[in-house]
Order: sequence, then structure tokens, then C-alpha cells
Amino acid sequence: MKLTAIANQKGGVGKTSTCVNLCAGLGMLGKRVLMVDMDPQGNSTSGIGIERGTLEASIYELIVDGLPLEECLIPSPWKNVSVVPATIDLAGAEIELVSAMSRETRLKKALETAKFDHVIIDCPPSLGLLTLNSLVAADSLIIPIQCEYYALEGLSQLMNTIDLVRSHLNAALKLDGLLLTMYDARTRLSKDVAAEVRLRFAEKVFKTQIPRNVRISEAPSHGMPIQYYDASSPGTTAYNKFTKEVLKRWQSKEG
Repeated sequence: MKLTAIANQKGGVGKTSTCVNLCAGLGMLGKRVLMVDMDPQGNSTSGIGIERGTLEASIYELIVDGLPLEECLIPSPWKNVSVVPATIDLAGAEIELVSAMSRETRLKKALETAKFDHVIIDCPPSLGLLTLNSLVAADSLIIPIQCEYYALEGLSQLMNTIDLVRSHLNAALKLDGLLLTMYDARTRLSKDVAAEVRLRFAEKVFKTQIPRNVRISEAPSHGMPIQYYDASSPGTTAYNKFTKEVLKRWQSKEG
């Protein structure tokens, strides 16, 4: 079982879209996928078609109350994808976990009974205890970076956090790569940012670039991954290509 966190402490970088669409893409390729929403905003939960108002259990009950994983996950409407959803209750978990025993490993222990090919964790836009739990639980990390001004702002802080996690809590954590999102080939800015990121991180940057595409933005409001919302859109083509690229990286590392 492969556990991957999708993290960036900056908001609005395409993190949740990447999580939802990667999960859907893996599911369409026949992989059994569990999406774990660690963001109190619950955007991955609603974006994949789960109605938050009807939930009996969520990620909060899993990591704070210790409810078994099997009682917290539910099937999504999409092929091979299950979800541990998030509600606004999760906002209080950051405070409640401060004094808890083994506070950094709550998620890791909760996922030990999972029986999936892939677990994809959507982290909140912060470097607090929820993100820390995600990085401790994960085998690998994907960092979305938007092709806009200030794209690299705060990235060094995230890299420092990753180094600290490796040193003290999860030596096995690997960086799968950086994913360029919101790329607009018509603008000089997107091209310049993409070139700078590739110059700085070289082979760590995925070849696939996710375009700025209105259909990607529309899909979550319908509770649908882009692949099901508009199968012919450039966003679908890009996320399908990314899914195959990241699968190839995972397989090469296993080999």
C-alpha cells in the first residue's frame, strides 16, 4: 500500500484539485484508492461528491476519538475510490491534539488497517499538526506549485519541515515531485515561473503541467472529478497524463 500526501502551506495552488483528480484517475486505472481529507475546509470531501451534512463519522473521529477506520470511510460515487471525509469539526483537532499522547502519529496508526493500493492525503494549507500527521503517515509527498507570482514563496519553509520530519519522525518520507499547476501558455509569467522551478528542482519537477482550465474550476461545484465532469477537456487530459506519470515514478522507486 502506497501512502502519498499532497501538501503546500500556500492556499489556492491546486492542491485539492490534484488530490481529487489523482484519486479519480487512479481509480479509473483499476487501483483501489482511499482519499483522506485532512483539511477542515473539507473541499476534497465535497469536491468528490460527498455531502458533508449527512456524515456520521469523519477524519475527526478517526484521529481524535480513535474510532476504527472502517467506521469512518465511505464509498465515493466514483470507480474504486473511498473517502475518509472531513467536516468543520476538524478545525478543533489542531488544539485538541496539542496535549494528546503520540499526537504526531495519530493518522499513521489509524491507517495501519487500511487495505487499499493507494492512500492519498489532502493536507490543509498550513504546517500545523494536521499536516505533520499527514507527513508522518505518508511514504511520499507531492507538492503542487501554481505558475504565478510568489510561486516559490514559503517553499523553503515546507522543505525545512520535510527535513525535520525525516530526521525525527519519518525517515522514509520521499519527495515524489513538484507539480506545476494553473499553467497558462499564453502568458510570459507562467513560462518564467515554470522555467525557474525546473531550473531549481530539475528532475524533481513532473513533466506534466496542469493548465489553467475553467472546467477544472467548475468540476468541484458539481461534486465531480474533472475526468467525470468533462472527459474531453484539457484539464482531464493533463490529470490523466499526470496520474500515469506519478504511477511510473512510484513503480520505478519500488523497483
